[in-house]
Amino acid sequence: MLLPIFLTANQPPDRFYSGGPAIAAFRSAPGGDTRVPEDWLGSTTTLFGEDKLGLSTLPDGTTLREVVNSNPLAWLGSQHVRCFAADTMMLVKLIDAGQRLPVHIHPDGDFAARSLGHTHGKAEAWIILRPGVVHLGFKRPISASELAGWVETQNSAAMLENMNTVEVLPGHVVYVPPGVPHAIGKGIFLVEVQEPEDLSILLEWNGFDIDGVTHGHLGLGFDVALTAADRSPWTEGELESLLCQDMSESGRLLPHAASQYFRVQYVRSTDQDLQTAGFSILVVIRGQGILETAPKKREIAPISFEVRTGDTVLVPYDFGDFRLLGDVESIRLQPPQAKGNSL
Repeated sequence: MLLPIFLTANQPPDRFYSGGPAIAAFRSAPGGDTRVPEDWLGSTTTLFGEDKLGLSTLPDGTTLREVVNSNPLAWLGSQHVRCFAADTMMLVKLIDAGQRLPVHIHPDGDFAARSLGHTHGKAEAWIILRPGVVHLGFKRPISASELAGWVETQNSAAMLENMNTVEVLPGHVVYVPPGVPHAIGKGIFLVEVQEPEDLSILLEWNGFDIDGVTHGHLGLGFDVALTAADRSPWTEGELESLLCQDMSESGRLLPHAASQYFRVQYVRSTDQDLQTAGFSILVVIRGQGILETAPKKREIAPISFEVRTGDTVLVPYDFGDFRLLGDVESIRLQPPQAKGNSL
Protein backbone atom coordinates (compact mmCIF):
# COMPACT_ATOMS: atom_id res chain seq x y z
CA MET A 1 0.00 0.00 0.00
CA LEU A 2 1.23 3.48 -0.85
CA LEU A 3 0.75 5.92 2.02
CA PRO A 4 -0.13 9.62 1.90
CA ILE A 5 2.74 12.09 1.65
CA PHE A 6 2.67 15.35 3.58
CA LEU A 7 3.95 17.84 1.04
CA THR A 8 6.54 20.43 1.94
CA ALA A 9 6.76 23.81 0.24
CA ASN A 10 7.63 23.76 -3.48
CA GLN A 11 7.93 27.43 -4.42
CA PRO A 12 9.52 28.30 -7.77
CA PRO A 13 11.72 31.38 -7.28
CA ASP A 14 11.63 34.78 -8.94
CA ARG A 15 8.06 34.88 -10.21
CA PHE A 16 7.07 38.06 -11.98
CA TYR A 17 4.62 39.24 -9.31
CA SER A 18 4.99 39.72 -5.58
CA GLY A 19 3.71 37.45 -2.87
CA GLY A 20 3.06 38.03 0.80
CA PRO A 21 3.12 36.18 4.12
CA ALA A 22 -0.02 34.07 3.64
CA ILE A 23 1.57 30.83 2.43
CA ALA A 24 4.11 30.78 5.25
CA ALA A 25 1.41 31.66 7.81
CA PHE A 26 -0.93 28.97 6.44
CA ARG A 27 1.83 26.38 6.76
CA SER A 28 2.91 27.76 10.17
CA ALA A 29 6.37 28.25 8.68
CA PRO A 30 8.84 31.13 8.97
CA GLY A 31 8.11 34.06 6.66
CA GLY A 32 9.63 33.64 3.23
CA ASP A 33 10.77 35.54 0.18
CA THR A 34 8.04 37.77 -1.24
CA ARG A 35 9.15 36.73 -4.74
CA VAL A 36 7.72 33.24 -4.19
CA PRO A 37 3.95 33.84 -4.30
CA GLU A 38 3.13 30.29 -5.42
CA ASP A 39 3.46 26.84 -3.84
CA TRP A 40 3.10 24.01 -6.38
CA LEU A 41 1.54 21.00 -4.66
CA GLY A 42 2.12 17.45 -5.85
CA SER A 43 3.43 18.80 -9.14
CA THR A 44 4.41 16.73 -12.16
CA THR A 45 4.55 19.98 -14.17
CA THR A 46 7.51 22.25 -14.90
CA LEU A 47 7.55 25.96 -15.52
CA PHE A 48 7.28 26.85 -19.20
CA GLY A 49 10.62 26.24 -20.89
CA GLU A 50 12.16 24.46 -17.87
CA ASP A 51 13.23 20.81 -17.53
CA LYS A 52 12.87 20.34 -13.76
CA LEU A 53 11.85 23.58 -12.03
CA GLY A 54 8.36 23.19 -10.62
CA LEU A 55 8.43 19.42 -10.08
CA SER A 56 7.59 18.18 -6.58
CA THR A 57 10.43 16.31 -4.89
CA LEU A 58 9.50 13.54 -2.46
CA PRO A 59 11.30 12.83 0.85
CA ASP A 60 13.58 10.22 -0.77
CA GLY A 61 14.80 12.75 -3.35
CA THR A 62 12.89 11.40 -6.34
CA THR A 63 10.35 13.53 -8.15
CA LEU A 64 6.65 12.76 -8.12
CA ARG A 65 6.78 12.56 -11.91
CA GLU A 66 9.38 9.77 -11.68
CA VAL A 67 7.50 7.67 -9.14
CA VAL A 68 4.14 8.04 -10.91
CA ASN A 69 5.70 6.99 -14.20
CA SER A 70 7.33 3.99 -12.52
CA ASN A 71 4.09 2.72 -10.94
CA PRO A 72 1.07 4.51 -12.43
CA LEU A 73 -1.46 1.84 -11.42
CA ALA A 74 -0.68 2.25 -7.72
CA TRP A 75 -0.60 6.03 -7.84
CA LEU A 76 -3.49 6.67 -10.21
CA GLY A 77 -5.61 3.51 -10.45
CA SER A 78 -6.36 1.27 -13.41
CA GLN A 79 -9.35 3.26 -14.69
CA HIS A 80 -7.37 6.49 -14.71
CA VAL A 81 -4.44 4.83 -16.48
CA ARG A 82 -6.79 3.29 -19.02
CA CYS A 83 -8.17 6.73 -19.88
CA PHE A 84 -5.21 9.04 -19.32
CA ALA A 85 -2.08 6.83 -19.09
CA ALA A 86 0.38 8.14 -16.44
CA ASP A 87 -0.76 11.77 -16.80
CA THR A 88 -1.88 13.10 -13.40
CA MET A 89 -4.08 15.59 -15.34
CA MET A 90 -3.85 18.44 -12.81
CA LEU A 91 -1.64 20.92 -11.00
CA VAL A 92 -2.58 22.40 -7.62
CA LYS A 93 -1.13 25.62 -6.20
CA LEU A 94 -1.37 27.91 -3.23
CA ILE A 95 -1.29 31.51 -4.48
CA ASP A 96 -0.71 34.59 -2.33
CA ALA A 97 -1.23 37.75 -4.38
CA GLY A 98 1.01 40.39 -2.83
CA GLN A 99 0.02 42.61 -5.74
CA ARG A 100 -2.67 42.46 -8.39
CA LEU A 101 -1.65 39.96 -11.03
CA PRO A 102 -1.39 41.22 -14.61
CA VAL A 103 -4.31 40.69 -16.95
CA HIS A 104 -3.57 37.49 -18.83
CA ILE A 105 -5.11 34.51 -20.59
CA HIS A 106 -4.45 30.79 -20.90
CA PRO A 107 -4.96 28.89 -24.14
CA ASP A 108 -7.30 25.95 -24.54
CA GLY A 109 -6.16 22.45 -25.43
CA ASP A 110 -6.68 22.80 -29.18
CA PHE A 111 -4.55 25.95 -29.32
CA ALA A 112 -1.87 24.40 -27.10
CA ALA A 113 -1.65 21.30 -29.29
CA ARG A 114 -1.74 23.17 -32.59
CA SER A 115 0.61 26.04 -31.75
CA LEU A 116 2.84 24.65 -28.99
CA GLY A 117 2.74 20.87 -29.26
CA HIS A 118 1.51 20.59 -25.65
CA THR A 119 -0.95 18.00 -24.39
CA HIS A 120 -3.10 20.39 -22.34
CA GLY A 121 -4.33 23.93 -22.31
CA LYS A 122 -4.94 25.65 -19.02
CA ALA A 123 -8.39 25.79 -17.54
CA GLU A 124 -8.26 26.68 -13.84
CA ALA A 125 -10.39 27.20 -10.76
CA TRP A 126 -9.84 29.20 -7.58
CA ILE A 127 -10.93 28.27 -4.05
CA ILE A 128 -10.85 31.55 -2.16
CA LEU A 129 -9.34 31.54 1.34
CA ARG A 130 -8.86 35.32 1.80
CA PRO A 131 -11.18 37.93 0.22
CA GLY A 132 -10.64 40.52 -2.46
CA VAL A 133 -11.67 41.28 -6.01
CA VAL A 134 -10.92 39.50 -9.27
CA HIS A 135 -11.23 40.74 -12.83
CA LEU A 136 -12.89 38.19 -15.08
CA GLY A 137 -13.93 38.40 -18.73
CA PHE A 138 -14.87 41.40 -20.85
CA LYS A 139 -18.10 43.34 -20.34
CA ARG A 140 -18.59 44.04 -24.06
CA PRO A 141 -17.36 42.56 -27.34
CA ILE A 142 -13.74 43.49 -27.97
CA SER A 143 -12.36 43.44 -31.50
CA ALA A 144 -9.06 41.78 -32.29
CA SER A 145 -7.53 45.12 -33.30
CA GLU A 146 -8.72 46.82 -30.12
CA LEU A 147 -7.22 44.12 -27.93
CA ALA A 148 -3.97 44.17 -29.89
CA GLY A 149 -3.83 47.95 -29.49
CA TRP A 150 -4.27 47.74 -25.73
CA VAL A 151 -1.48 45.18 -25.51
CA GLU A 152 0.88 47.13 -27.78
CA THR A 153 0.40 50.40 -25.87
CA GLN A 154 0.07 48.65 -22.50
CA ASN A 155 -3.24 50.40 -21.83
CA SER A 156 -4.02 48.68 -18.55
CA ALA A 157 -6.71 51.20 -17.66
CA ALA A 158 -8.72 50.33 -20.77
CA MET A 159 -8.36 46.60 -20.14
CA LEU A 160 -9.57 46.82 -16.54
CA GLU A 161 -12.33 49.30 -17.38
CA ASN A 162 -13.78 46.83 -19.86
CA MET A 163 -13.50 43.79 -17.58
CA ASN A 164 -15.97 42.52 -14.99
CA THR A 165 -14.92 43.10 -11.39
CA VAL A 166 -16.14 40.39 -9.02
CA GLU A 167 -15.89 40.47 -5.22
CA VAL A 168 -14.87 37.10 -3.82
CA LEU A 169 -15.10 35.94 -0.21
CA PRO A 170 -13.67 32.96 1.68
CA GLY A 171 -15.51 29.86 0.53
CA HIS A 172 -16.22 31.14 -2.97
CA VAL A 173 -15.04 28.92 -5.83
CA VAL A 174 -14.46 30.46 -9.28
CA TYR A 175 -14.05 28.48 -12.50
CA VAL A 176 -11.98 30.22 -15.20
CA PRO A 177 -12.40 28.65 -18.65
CA PRO A 178 -9.47 28.75 -21.09
CA GLY A 179 -9.15 31.98 -23.06
CA VAL A 180 -11.02 34.18 -20.59
CA PRO A 181 -8.97 37.28 -19.60
CA HIS A 182 -8.52 37.47 -15.86
CA ALA A 183 -6.48 38.95 -13.03
CA ILE A 184 -6.42 38.03 -9.33
CA GLY A 185 -6.59 41.08 -7.08
CA LYS A 186 -4.06 42.15 -4.47
CA GLY A 187 -4.37 40.48 -1.08
CA ILE A 188 -6.23 37.36 -2.20
CA PHE A 189 -5.03 34.00 -0.91
CA LEU A 190 -6.40 30.97 -2.72
CA VAL A 191 -6.01 27.35 -3.72
CA GLU A 192 -5.82 26.93 -7.48
CA VAL A 193 -6.40 23.75 -9.45
CA GLN A 194 -5.59 23.75 -13.15
CA GLU A 195 -4.60 21.65 -16.09
CA PRO A 196 -0.96 20.55 -15.74
CA GLU A 197 0.65 23.24 -17.89
CA ASP A 198 2.39 26.57 -17.29
CA LEU A 199 0.98 28.50 -20.27
CA SER A 200 0.26 32.19 -19.75
CA ILE A 201 -0.17 34.89 -22.38
CA LEU A 202 0.26 38.34 -20.86
CA LEU A 203 -1.99 41.21 -21.90
CA GLU A 204 -0.19 43.60 -19.56
CA TRP A 205 3.23 43.67 -17.92
CA ASN A 206 4.03 47.28 -17.02
CA GLY A 207 4.83 47.38 -13.32
CA PHE A 208 5.67 43.68 -13.19
CA ASP A 209 9.08 42.05 -13.15
CA ILE A 210 8.95 40.56 -16.64
CA ASP A 211 9.79 41.60 -20.17
CA GLY A 212 6.40 41.00 -21.70
CA VAL A 213 7.48 41.92 -25.21
CA THR A 214 9.93 39.00 -25.10
CA HIS A 215 8.32 36.54 -22.70
CA GLY A 216 4.61 37.37 -22.75
CA HIS A 217 3.49 35.37 -25.79
CA LEU A 218 4.94 31.84 -25.28
CA GLY A 219 7.40 32.42 -28.10
CA LEU A 220 4.59 32.67 -30.66
CA GLY A 221 4.42 36.42 -31.19
CA PHE A 222 1.34 38.35 -30.14
CA ASP A 223 -0.28 38.08 -33.58
CA VAL A 224 -0.70 34.36 -32.92
CA ALA A 225 -0.93 34.36 -29.12
CA LEU A 226 -3.84 36.80 -28.92
CA THR A 227 -6.00 34.53 -31.09
CA ALA A 228 -6.31 32.38 -27.93
CA ALA A 229 -8.25 35.17 -26.18
CA ASP A 230 -11.99 35.02 -25.51
CA ARG A 231 -13.03 38.52 -26.61
CA SER A 232 -16.76 37.93 -26.14
CA PRO A 233 -18.78 39.65 -23.40
CA TRP A 234 -19.60 37.82 -20.18
CA THR A 235 -22.99 38.76 -18.76
CA GLU A 236 -23.82 38.80 -15.08
CA GLY A 237 -25.71 35.54 -15.43
CA GLU A 238 -22.85 33.87 -17.28
CA LEU A 239 -20.40 34.99 -14.58
CA GLU A 240 -22.69 33.59 -11.89
CA SER A 241 -22.49 30.22 -13.64
CA LEU A 242 -18.73 30.23 -12.97
CA LEU A 243 -19.07 31.03 -9.26
CA CYS A 244 -20.01 28.83 -6.31
CA GLN A 245 -20.78 31.02 -3.30
CA ASP A 246 -21.63 28.41 -0.67
CA MET A 247 -19.01 25.96 0.57
CA SER A 248 -20.97 25.09 3.71
CA GLU A 249 -22.02 21.61 2.63
CA SER A 250 -19.80 18.71 1.66
CA GLY A 251 -19.85 18.03 -2.04
CA ARG A 252 -18.64 19.07 -5.47
CA LEU A 253 -17.99 22.74 -6.03
CA LEU A 254 -17.57 23.33 -9.76
CA PRO A 255 -19.93 23.68 -12.73
CA HIS A 256 -20.33 20.72 -15.06
CA ALA A 257 -18.16 22.40 -17.72
CA ALA A 258 -15.13 22.11 -15.43
CA SER A 259 -15.51 18.35 -14.88
CA GLN A 260 -13.57 17.53 -18.06
CA TYR A 261 -10.49 19.14 -16.49
CA PHE A 262 -10.54 18.49 -12.72
CA ARG A 263 -12.74 17.96 -9.68
CA VAL A 264 -13.00 19.98 -6.47
CA GLN A 265 -14.76 18.70 -3.37
CA TYR A 266 -15.28 20.25 0.05
CA VAL A 267 -14.87 17.62 2.77
CA ARG A 268 -16.06 18.35 6.29
CA SER A 269 -15.12 15.73 8.84
CA THR A 270 -18.32 16.07 10.85
CA ASP A 271 -20.15 14.50 7.90
CA GLN A 272 -17.79 11.48 8.04
CA ASP A 273 -18.48 10.81 4.37
CA LEU A 274 -16.52 7.94 2.88
CA GLN A 275 -14.05 9.21 0.31
CA THR A 276 -13.59 6.73 -2.52
CA ALA A 277 -10.03 5.77 -3.45
CA GLY A 278 -8.42 8.07 -5.97
CA PHE A 279 -5.32 10.15 -6.61
CA SER A 280 -5.93 13.37 -4.70
CA ILE A 281 -4.41 16.38 -3.06
CA LEU A 282 -5.98 17.41 0.23
CA VAL A 283 -5.58 20.98 1.46
CA VAL A 284 -6.62 21.24 5.10
CA ILE A 285 -8.17 24.69 5.49
CA ARG A 286 -9.34 24.56 9.11
CA GLY A 287 -9.10 22.54 12.28
CA GLN A 288 -7.40 19.36 13.38
CA GLY A 289 -8.36 15.75 12.86
CA ILE A 290 -7.49 12.33 11.55
CA LEU A 291 -7.08 11.03 8.01
CA GLU A 292 -7.61 7.28 8.10
CA THR A 293 -8.27 4.35 5.84
CA ALA A 294 -11.71 2.75 5.76
CA PRO A 295 -11.02 -1.00 5.45
CA LYS A 296 -13.89 -3.07 4.11
CA LYS A 297 -13.06 -5.89 6.54
CA ARG A 298 -13.61 -5.17 10.22
CA GLU A 299 -10.63 -7.26 11.32
CA ILE A 300 -8.25 -4.93 9.46
CA ALA A 301 -7.20 -1.99 11.61
CA PRO A 302 -7.36 1.43 9.92
CA ILE A 303 -4.17 3.36 9.20
CA SER A 304 -4.35 6.88 10.62
CA PHE A 305 -2.53 10.20 10.24
CA GLU A 306 -3.02 13.45 12.14
CA VAL A 307 -3.86 16.45 9.96
CA ARG A 308 -4.27 20.12 10.80
CA THR A 309 -4.72 23.54 9.21
CA GLY A 310 -2.10 24.17 6.55
CA ASP A 311 -1.33 20.54 5.77
CA THR A 312 -1.19 19.66 2.09
CA VAL A 313 -1.40 15.91 1.60
CA LEU A 314 -0.82 13.82 -1.51
CA VAL A 315 -3.09 10.75 -1.41
CA PRO A 316 -2.29 7.88 -3.83
CA TYR A 317 -5.01 5.70 -5.29
CA ASP A 318 -3.41 2.71 -3.56
CA PHE A 319 -4.18 4.19 -0.12
CA GLY A 320 -7.78 3.13 -0.72
CA ASP A 321 -11.03 4.51 0.64
CA PHE A 322 -10.58 6.97 3.50
CA ARG A 323 -12.31 9.30 5.94
CA LEU A 324 -11.54 12.54 7.73
CA LEU A 325 -12.44 12.45 11.43
CA GLY A 326 -12.43 15.19 14.06
CA ASP A 327 -13.06 18.91 13.72
CA VAL A 328 -11.41 19.53 10.37
CA GLU A 329 -12.30 20.93 6.95
CA SER A 330 -10.46 20.13 3.73
CA ILE A 331 -10.51 20.70 0.01
CA ARG A 332 -10.06 17.53 -2.06
CA LEU A 333 -8.67 18.15 -5.54
CA GLN A 334 -8.71 15.39 -8.15
CA PRO A 335 -8.16 14.75 -11.84
CA PRO A 336 -11.20 14.45 -14.11
CA GLN A 337 -13.31 11.37 -13.60
CA ALA A 338 -12.15 8.36 -15.57
CA LYS A 339 -14.84 6.37 -17.36
CA GLY A 340 -16.19 3.68 -15.09
CA ASN A 341 -14.99 5.41 -11.92
CA SER A 342 -17.64 5.33 -9.20
CA LEU A 343 -16.84 8.74 -7.67
